[in-house]
Amino acid sequence: MQIQEGIQVNLRYAAVDVFTDTRFEGNPLAVVLDAEDLSSLQMQKIAVEFGFAETTFVLPPSAQESTARVRIFTPEREIPFAGHPNIGTAFVLAKEVARRGASIPDTIVLEQIAGPVSISFLKDKSVVTGAELVTPESFSIYSKVSASSAALCLSVDSNDVRTVSHEPQIASVGLPFLIVELTTRDALRRCKPNPVGFGALLPLDGAASVYAYTRDVGSSTSPCDIEARMFTKRMTEDPATGSAAAAASALIANADGVADLSLLVGQGADMGRPGLIYTDVQTTTHGVFVRLGGHCVSVMEGTLHL
Repeated sequence: MQIQEGIQVNLRYAAVDVFTDTRFEGNPLAVVLDAEDLSSLQMQKIAVEFGFAETTFVLPPSAQESTARVRIFTPEREIPFAGHPNIGTAFVLAKEVARRGASIPDTIVLEQIAGPVSISFLKDKSVVTGAELVTPESFSIYSKVSASSAALCLSVDSNDVRTVSHEPQIASVGLPFLIVELTTRDALRRCKPNPVGFGALLPLDGAASVYAYTRDVGSSTSPCDIEARMFTKRMTEDPATGSAAAAASALIANADGVADLSLLVGQGADMGRPGLIYTDVQTTTHGVFVRLGGHCVSVMEGTLHL
């Protein structure tokens, strides 16, 4: 039953910072609990109100083996899968279990449009500090894009785009992104989204965002293997993007001709919200999947009045 006009309903929510153990860093996420009576339009409006990269809504599961069904909304649309919403939602659900005094399981399953996602908890003794998951879809690659088109999206020069390992390309492990390797850390620092470039190129093969990264991390303040930034077609920047980091890691492994690859991905430093994502590319008989994870920290809790 959906919430009707004129009826006051209070819903609890929690906000967490994902891919960090420091408050006000990493990627913020709002998690709305007990959201089964909300319509899709109401969920979209709430996501706009929070204004975070994503907001999740927790509903009862449809399968007995699942813990919950989760819907993920950006301020613009519902999406089938994303990394930091899954990690952050699992972290909040673990906190709810602990609050009830129950035992926290090692693994939970969250249903979403891309399929069921199995999530394991990271713990310090018995306290949950984060989570990790395996991407719901095998790695896929789609269209290639010229260096000049990718450079225009990022407001950099074509010479700043590195094509030795791979050309700018659409890749996905559940949510597609245009992934662009840049030559230097300085080029990454100079990036800013260009509406003309985005409008001329995206969406393409389902991708509406650009994920730029560089292997030039010698001057990076974080102990990472690559440093990255992600820009949306709303001309906003995402602080830490798990699904894009996973797709980029799989693309790097594919380009470098290796079956398995572990990376520590830094993102968000250039916007003052540094985060760290670890990825582990795994080639199986069923395809190439990526395990990704990181830490979380609670920031606030509250009530939505609808």
